[in-house]
Amino acid sequence: MRKILFTLLLGFLSLNLFSQQAIIRNPQIAEMVEEVSADSLKKYIYELTSFNSRHTLNTNTENGMPAAQRYVLSKFQEWAKASGGRMSAEIEEFVTPGDGRRIKEDAKVANVVATLIGTNPNDNRVFIVSAHLDSRNRDVMDADGAAPGANDDGSGVALVMELARIMAKTEFSATILFVAFTGEEQGLKGATYLADKAKEQGWNIEAVLNNDIVGNSESSGTLIKNNTQMRVFSETIPLAEDERAASIRRYTNADNDSKSRQLARYIKEVGERYVDQMEVKLIYRSDRFLRGGDQTPFMRNGYTAVRMSEMNENFIHQHENVRIEDGIQYGDLPEFMDFEYLRKVSAVNLASAASLANSAYMPQDVQIDVRGLSNHSILLWKAPQTGKVKGYYVLMRETSSSMWEKKFFTTETNLTLPYSKDNYFFAVQSVTEGGEESLPVFPSPLTR
Repeated sequence: MRKILFTLLLGFLSLNLFSQQAIIRNPQIAEMVEEVSADSLKKYIYELTSFNSRHTLNTNTENGMPAAQRYVLSKFQEWAKASGGRMSAEIEEFVTPGDGRRIKEDAKVANVVATLIGTNPNDNRVFIVSAHLDSRNRDVMDADGAAPGANDDGSGVALVMELARIMAKTEFSATILFVAFTGEEQGLKGATYLADKAKEQGWNIEAVLNNDIVGNSESSGTLIKNNTQMRVFSETIPLAEDERAASIRRYTNADNDSKSRQLARYIKEVGERYVDQMEVKLIYRSDRFLRGGDQTPFMRNGYTAVRMSEMNENFIHQHENVRIEDGIQYGDLPEFMDFEYLRKVSAVNLASAASLANSAYMPQDVQIDVRGLSNHSILLWKAPQTGKVKGYYVLMRETSSSMWEKKFFTTETNLTLPYSKDNYFFAVQSVTEGGEESLPVFPSPLTR
């Protein structure tokens, strides 16, 4: 009993220390966040919308998708010069088969990818920040009509470009990919290609931060203007869940604790820590109602992925031909965007990606002891397979809460808490010497 009480006291003391440290920002990440520029984002958007159309099937080499891809590549290559050889960029071509629907016949298309190699040779993790470069107007098969695509999804591509510009100058333990996908509007073609390639080659993708429609702060119809909130969509039941995982999920009531949910909570905590006047709203859907995005192929292949999006969409400026009708300007034009809002969404992405890329590996074999009835909760785990850690946080929240409410620090690989597992959910994350936290791991039951 004395040992248990001492362990509990350690946990409570650590909780008080965490409460004092919670508002402390890593100076290096804070400096990068401050570097995110609304003016730079605006410049990228106007360059992207200067091309007549970025439709996936547009082949105009001077004023269409190929020209837009070369523009993004040129910026990636320019910023790579500051990386000391760690960042490279390419236009990766592939053939997407005709589906008789949105791709009538086999077509050669491409993603634009910048790769910032991690500096730790023992860290094989990959983090992806992505958006889609292709645009469309009302007719999704119109490859030649004007389709500026300022917000959908020029905003996401501009965000990816800005992060590449800033982060290329900094060393990270893990590898970061900055990706401008092609073919989202035609059926998630570019994302499917990369997700399948990653699965085939065995990439250790730990998180995908996909950004789609992130630069507008005013809704259509309801006339709401809100530049202080953004959404993060995360899946509940994983698309790649097998029967064993489904059984454990049902047994532990972990419907709100998928890996995607843990990533969303991480983004909310870290994003709000570094970005003032921005609330990250957790949306308990994998995407908007009956819709999808480039995060889906990664989830389908078992990777952890979320979609970042603006809080309120303006459908007058989305999937519409550029025109004036009844005195209303339609079309996805840059003059209807909020670049300061886009700056804040970009900063949330940067803070999250930087924290993840220098974080510790997640703890292994996280379990909660259910071998006997008790009003205490005993959590046990093993050290990460790679890297040195300072210790661990055991996280706790009420079953009705969307966010972790308490954190208990320990240097051991177990912790006993005077809170019933019947009334709370728990998770464990690793902490580096520099204070970077891994993604949380939800415990499986230890039955014998």
